[in-house]
Amino acid sequence: MTTFKELDLKSEINKSLLELGFEEPSPIQSKAIPFLLKSKKDLIALAQTGTGKTAAFSLPILNQIKDNEKDLVSIILCPTRELCLQISEDIKKFARYLPKTVVTAVYGGERIDIQIRALKKMTNIVVGTPGRVHDLIRRNILDLKKIKWLVLDEADEMLDMGFKDDLDAILQEIPKEKQTLLFSATISKSVHSIAKQYMKEAEEISIGEKNTGAENISYQYYVVQARDRFEALRRILDFNPGVYGILFCRTRNQTQEVADKLKQLNYDTEALHGEVTQAMRTKVMDRFKQKKIRLLVATDVAARGIDVSNLSHVINYNLPDQNEAYTHRSGRTGRANKSGVSISIVSPREVRRIGELERVINKKIEFKKIPSGEEIIKKQIDDFLQKIEDLNVKEIKDEDLFEEIVSKLKKINKEDLIKYFLNERFKNILRDYKRSSDLNVNIKNLKTRKVNDNNSVNLKINFGRKHRFDIRTLFTLINANKSLKGVEVGRIKIMSEYSLFSVDKNYSDRMIRSLRGINFRGRKIDITIGGNAINHYRNRRRNSSPRFYKKKDFN
Repeated sequence: MTTFKELDLKSEINKSLLELGFEEPSPIQSKAIPFLLKSKKDLIALAQTGTGKTAAFSLPILNQIKDNEKDLVSIILCPTRELCLQISEDIKKFARYLPKTVVTAVYGGERIDIQIRALKKMTNIVVGTPGRVHDLIRRNILDLKKIKWLVLDEADEMLDMGFKDDLDAILQEIPKEKQTLLFSATISKSVHSIAKQYMKEAEEISIGEKNTGAENISYQYYVVQARDRFEALRRILDFNPGVYGILFCRTRNQTQEVADKLKQLNYDTEALHGEVTQAMRTKVMDRFKQKKIRLLVATDVAARGIDVSNLSHVINYNLPDQNEAYTHRSGRTGRANKSGVSISIVSPREVRRIGELERVINKKIEFKKIPSGEEIIKKQIDDFLQKIEDLNVKEIKDEDLFEEIVSKLKKINKEDLIKYFLNERFKNILRDYKRSSDLNVNIKNLKTRKVNDNNSVNLKINFGRKHRFDIRTLFTLINANKSLKGVEVGRIKIMSEYSLFSVDKNYSDRMIRSLRGINFRGRKIDITIGGNAINHYRNRRRNSSPRFYKKKDFN
């Protein structure tokens, strides 16, 4: 087994790695580090979040920066301020014994004048978000003319978040004679276009299969009516009292609402979304890493860049709109050879997506039943009794006081004492769940339920993946039009140049009239009856029944 000592790194770097507890490189590090130490070729590395990518690209760069270097020689671009801070802090730890190597983080949400002062002093490595880096270039603060290493970390996420224009502008400022390192969880068409435009003869490294689920993650799903989603979440949390993880919600408003409800019920939780200030975000993340917050309620965008290796659970309050995002969410647990659980709470309308997700991760997602009140009470008591069994009595202080209490309690019947004690300890749980109803939905009935295909009409709209159009965008477009209130949408197929979707035939004319000719993202909408293109799609899926969404599913 290869160790870091065998990778021909500087002794100063090895010393810091040893102190940090790094002994054996991860698979991506084992492949990337030796390559980057010996070759000047560009590199495309495909690896999931949490596989050690920061060390994979930063250690070879640190190893090659001269001790007396005065210039900015490396820039690392990443999608979020959280990831920006994480990467810069990690590199500073790796460079602990390289005092002349300076690392500076630049990102939005913080005062730009402070970052400008830091850049004017002297820095060798800049870690930044595309928006802030582009801003600093426009202000003539950031000079990239002497860059030797360009790193695009989480390139797919940067493109998904709409940073393509910023990336293009930044990459045009960087010399052609440099080494470009592109790290991504998925290599999409847009990522390939960046690689084709700005990289030359790149070596490709792939660790694991694209979007494959991790072996040490248990995938589970629960089915409840949409109105029971929050109550189902409560029961899942109460049935798993040791949960330490992230709860993913679809929108900012929902994230805050769910977090507020949980806090009112005394759960250790906080919300993380786009409207949270950087100062508050930093405070929340510090408390989360210290486990003073046990459950972080977050949107996908806000959670990007969070690097906590010991999460026990990831919970999908809503399934993500894109199937690939399910893998990214789930991959935040089960790290560092530890086991983890990925839980999804789905409505009857969403059950069919479980099969799609199973094909994406190439693993079975286990159906689970929402625990009953009796099961939760029993689990809570069993967990508490286990803690008592594991308790080291010698660690209890004030023994004289306890001896006096024990002496008094001897007068009380042992069984009565236990009953009273447990009743007091769990009175809130007993009150909440003593007469709780069954929240489970019978999935067998869902699998046999069919909708008459003759009731739907197929439509074609002139927006597709090429235009960054997805299912969520389609529903946003429909929701924005008051005249389409009540419209139900069935099967959806997002193609490269256009998209296909079915609607109830009673609404097809209204849909066409309401959307045709509207200016959307700089071009006019053209929407028509789908014709042969849709029929071909339907014939390929002839054994499946159309599934209809309500607009409220995407609000």
